[in-house]
Amino acid sequence: MTDVTHTLHLPVQHPHPGLALATVVGDVDVHTAPTLRSGALETIQQGHPRLVLDLAQVGFCDSAGLSAIIGIWHAAQEAGGSLSLAAVPDRLMRMLSMTGVDSLLPVRATTADAVAALTDSPPASANR
Repeated sequence: MTDVTHTLHLPVQHPHPGLALATVVGDVDVHTAPTLRSGALETIQQGHPRLVLDLAQVGFCDSAGLSAIIGIWHAAQEAGGSLSLAAVPDRLMRMLSMTGVDSLLPVRATTADAVAALTDSPPASANR
């Protein structure tokens, strides 16, 4: 059985203007999903509407975590930005695939790939 922790850390880096890289550290469940959502929304509201979530250090994610990711995606789009996922663990990737979320969000193998994809193309608002 998986030991689920109720602590989530979300350190954020800003590799380019308007772009944030948030490293999700811990399990994302009903107890910690609000922390993920509020931290990401705060980052978007601070002028970083293009967001990459590095999920390499996520051991567990339930439906509340999935809901938080979808909510963050909507908020990023409303701010004229985007959300990308990077280094998604296999178990979480299966959940994204089964629910079809992987067809909505760019999923990259590494954070470097995700950051490069967002800096090599114009923001979503420029394509409208």
